[in-house]
Amino acid sequence: MAVTSALVLYAVLWFLTLLIVIPIRLKTQGDVGEIVHGTHAGAPHEPQMKKRVLITTVVSFVLWVIIASVIISGTLTVRDIDWFERMGPRP
Repeated sequence: MAVTSALVLYAVLWFLTLLIVIPIRLKTQGDVGEIVHGTHAGAPHEPQMKKRVLITTVVSFVLWVIIASVIISGTLTVRDIDWFERMGPRP
């Protein structure tokens, strides 16, 4: 795996993890009952983004290590998931 591929894999995992982590335990202004004038009731009351970014970074790094080690070790290759044999016969 090249450096660029590793960085792209980490970036994709990081953003996907962030989109999963953001709504966890989110309290909206409507839930709390303190709606700031001019904002939507569904706006977050306390977003805690530093905590969410840290959790995202740690979780995505663990996932990246697992996926990168599988790719580098050759345990799972593209031919292993070629169920319809579109790549041709195995050498």
